[in-house]
Amino acid sequence: MTVEAVRTFLARNAPDLEVVELDASTATVEMAARGHGVAPAQIAKTLSLRIKDRNLLIVTSGAARLNNRKIKDVLGGKPRMLGADEVVALTGHPVGGVCPFGLATSLHVYCDVSLKAFDEVVPAAGSTNTAVRISPDRMASLVNAEWIDVCESPGSL
Repeated sequence: MTVEAVRTFLARNAPDLEVVELDASTATVEMAARGHGVAPAQIAKTLSLRIKDRNLLIVTSGAARLNNRKIKDVLGGKPRMLGADEVVALTGHPVGGVCPFGLATSLHVYCDVSLKAFDEVVPAAGSTNTAVRISPDRMASLVNAEWIDVCESPGSL
C-alpha cells in the first residue's frame, strides 16, 4: 500500500509527476542510479533519524555522507538511525523505499544542500523499485522541507 500512499500524495499535490516503477530493485543508491540511468549523487536518499526525542527525515544526495558535527550544530543533537520496524511505522515505507511523500505520520523533513547541485533528483517512491524524477526545490516545497547543510562538503567526499 505504501506506493499507493505516494501516488495519492502526488495526485493531490503534483498531478504532473508520475511514479516510475522498475522490474529490478533500486533499494540502494548504486542500484537506483543504475536502474534510472543517473549518477549516484543524483539519487535523493531519505534517511530516517532520531535526534534526542524527535524523529525526522533528511533527504541528501546519494553520494553525500552525514557530518555528525554539522547535524549536532544545526539540529541540536547526535543523530541515530532508526531501525527498520521504526522506519516502516513512522513513514509507512520500507527501508530502501523511504521518501518524503505520502508519509504515515507527520515528520519534519529536511533537505540537505547537496541536492541543489542538480536540476533533477530521483527519490524513492514508497517501495524498493519505485521512484520519482523531480527538481530538488520542488521536492522540498511539496513536503515543506527546510534546507540545511549537514553533509560532508563535496571536496571531502
